[in-house]
Amino acid sequence: MVLMVTSDLPLKRIARGKVRDIYEVDADRLLLVATDRVSAYDVVMAEPIPMKGAVLTQLSAWWFGQLGEALGHHMLSADAAEIIDAVPALKGCRDPLAGRAMLCRRTRVFPVECVVRGYLSGSAWREYAKTRTLAGERLPADLQESGRLDPPIFSPATKAESGHDENITVGRMREVLGADVTAELERLSRLVYGRGREVALGRGIIIADTKFEFGRAPSGDILLIDEVMTPDSSRFWPADEYAPGRPQPSFDKQPLRDWLDVERQAGRWNGEAPPPILPPAVVEATSKRYLDAYRRLTGTELTTS
Repeated sequence: MVLMVTSDLPLKRIARGKVRDIYEVDADRLLLVATDRVSAYDVVMAEPIPMKGAVLTQLSAWWFGQLGEALGHHMLSADAAEIIDAVPALKGCRDPLAGRAMLCRRTRVFPVECVVRGYLSGSAWREYAKTRTLAGERLPADLQESGRLDPPIFSPATKAESGHDENITVGRMREVLGADVTAELERLSRLVYGRGREVALGRGIIIADTKFEFGRAPSGDILLIDEVMTPDSSRFWPADEYAPGRPQPSFDKQPLRDWLDVERQAGRWNGEAPPPILPPAVVEATSKRYLDAYRRLTGTELTTS
């Protein structure tokens, strides 16, 4: 599979995120292309991570399939041949589409990230350790780092165009979206997380937390959109190594973050763009983490043919 830092397709590109390029197909459909770009500490690295885009796309497609009739979602197809049949303008573009493209229904995206936390980690743990709160709301005083939360906490966040998303209260979410929409997004988020956590745990992976995005279709239906329970949108831990009270090993870009931390501590990087050149060993280790997560969850090797 060819490495892709950026895509160039014969459609109108309407957005470029840290990882995905978004193309307009028509009034009803979008094409999402997951490149192999990788970001850390809100800086996009110059070097791509082999197979990363395919992992994000195909794992999301797999989860959409696992969810069945539980809720509606935006995916029409993640198969390159089917996409080309549906969008003739893409004839001759099979190679850049293979594995990494998803044809989707177009929606009006709700401007809130729906985060579900089943374990206390990351930014939530850092806030809790200081103030015993999450987004300013009081939590029990005896929680541990990486400790399981029963029931899981629904913890919305603002969608930031750049920089870090900011945790907000459910009350603030109601002010932005209204009480009925907030309640429905929380219900759907808990439903998807609960199903995903059960499936993943049976395959040796703890989904510690994850974030979802939703949009409203022209029909009025609320659809699950974007990526679903991938190593980029979730915190995956190996279940057989789990021990509360400390940070956990993870199936994501941790090798990259660890190497960047060393560079910052040594004064070789100031934490801003441009980033340092990544050693091949770090690129390879990061790629292996993504592929391992895909293999463990789906029970198959990733193929893009």
